[in-house]
Amino acid sequence: MDRKIITEYLQGMSAEGWRVFGAHFSHEYDQDGVRFTVYAPEAARVQLIGDFNGWQGYDMFREENGVWSIFARDIPNLSLYKYRIFTRDHKTYDRIDPFAFYSELRPNTASRVFGLDGYVWGDSEWMARRGKNYDSPVNIYEVHPGSWRVKDGGDRFYRWPELAETLLPYVRDLGCTHIELLPITEHPLDASWGYQATGYFSATSRYGTPHDLMYFIDRCHQEGIGVILDFVPVHFSCDFHALHQYDGSFLYESEYEDRRYSPWGTALFDFTKPHVLSFLKSSADFWLSCFHFDGLRFDAVSNLIHPGGDPEKGLNDPGIWFLRNTNFTLQARHPSAMLIAEDSSHFLKVTAPVPYGGLGFDYKWDLGWMHDTLEYLALPPRQRAADPEWFTHSLSYFYQDIFLLPLSHDEVVHGKKPLLEKLYGTYPEKFAQLRTLFLYMTAHPGKKLSFMGNELAQPREWNEDRQLDWDLLERPQHCGFFAFQRALNRLYRSEPNLFCGDYNAESFAWIDRGERLPAVFSFRRSCPSGDGRIFAVLNLSDRRVTYRLPISGTGACRELINTDDAQFGGSGLTNRILDAPSGPRSAKHLTISLAPYASCLIRQDQF
Repeated sequence: MDRKIITEYLQGMSAEGWRVFGAHFSHEYDQDGVRFTVYAPEAARVQLIGDFNGWQGYDMFREENGVWSIFARDIPNLSLYKYRIFTRDHKTYDRIDPFAFYSELRPNTASRVFGLDGYVWGDSEWMARRGKNYDSPVNIYEVHPGSWRVKDGGDRFYRWPELAETLLPYVRDLGCTHIELLPITEHPLDASWGYQATGYFSATSRYGTPHDLMYFIDRCHQEGIGVILDFVPVHFSCDFHALHQYDGSFLYESEYEDRRYSPWGTALFDFTKPHVLSFLKSSADFWLSCFHFDGLRFDAVSNLIHPGGDPEKGLNDPGIWFLRNTNFTLQARHPSAMLIAEDSSHFLKVTAPVPYGGLGFDYKWDLGWMHDTLEYLALPPRQRAADPEWFTHSLSYFYQDIFLLPLSHDEVVHGKKPLLEKLYGTYPEKFAQLRTLFLYMTAHPGKKLSFMGNELAQPREWNEDRQLDWDLLERPQHCGFFAFQRALNRLYRSEPNLFCGDYNAESFAWIDRGERLPAVFSFRRSCPSGDGRIFAVLNLSDRRVTYRLPISGTGACRELINTDDAQFGGSGLTNRILDAPSGPRSAKHLTISLAPYASCLIRQDQF
């Protein structure tokens, strides 16, 4: 055992607990075997049980610091095991290994011995050139692997090698840059989508082995696609085979009942305990180190900033310390990985570096943009004309943090309705507005994220028990919308003005906030170091409009994309042939025609 790591782990200073705790193949006493190590300071006795000893206990040896360990010979890879905990009040519980690298398929709950070594990576070029992507295109496809596609029969899940042959080429063809996986840490209940975890170091066995996951990520990297993991540091499953009251004490959760449980029926991590900081910090480091993930999306950050996510309860100092401590460590150890906060709070400096008083994230989800935009598009056109600030508000605060624009799984489940159903109007009007919503998202500063199924204009809420409605692609409206998404994503990746300088305020300027025509907006995007510029014109009214776009310079202009294009399911009113800018040099303009609820992007070359 590495006693230095153990000492630092118990002091809250380690991100490498996974190198010591758990089950590790080892050569000791001139013999091959497995070293098992677990932290259970309040246990009276701990035994190792498994299929290799008929589930009869081998007594483990207790160190003074509450760490128990044993070296066992002749343990095959994939062996099943648990720790039998004898508590001080004479109760006995069979528990998983908190640091297990692999687990039995639910509903079974044993840990499995798994040797992580042996996979040969082929992504060295990707790892050498990847970065934070502030001036690069980031368009994330958020995925629940268990319901993207579903097999017929009992084994409904596609395994990682199969997803490498299906999901990966689909995402690449769709034009996205990254895949974000909903939590894949081991969890007992499919319906929790992975957010009620039991194994913080165990890639769920639903989709294959840890090496299978490595293969999937490796293949993604070789095809130019990054992979981000949804990381859940706030709470854990209360299932009694896992972390809850692990050694007979509240080892990972609070001793105080009012601080112990979450609104989701789970237990809250207690960040006042140093080993809890090390446990979660080690988990984050583990996924970045061993699996080459390109980033972590931290779930429910507002619950770490405020108790229960409620600002009226003040600041949650232990949670804030955890975030700063963890992010500072991860930034040093993995400087090219992206750390992303799913945060609905108004806390300042979420994306500022820790030495400057920030939380140390690279990006923050702009949930305000999502909420305001969808609220605006739910209004009838007459009300939109009266409330343009719903639509324009996001740019009033955008440059205070480094934002990512999400249309995530949270918006299409549990009675929230799918995106299509959130919008005002008849079905043809909804499709027209959905196309404009995504064009606006693409042209708005900030990186992008969209949940699987959004590209199909899926008319039902997401259900983890069903695959996406792939038959929608046989219907003209949905097929046209998919073609639009594909074209828009590819345009985004090819046009630096839409991503370079995202976080430079000089790269964006409003031209018209709905002052001249009701519910008609226009703005400019430009890359400070690039050539040309992009103009976005958005008609969110129910009338066809002729819009005079102010423009300067003599550079040629062309329409890059129009949401009303017939190939996308629109009526075919486009501006493919644009007249030269007219008017005196100080007041030039382009005349643009837009169908009801339609939008377009215009590019002006050198000016």
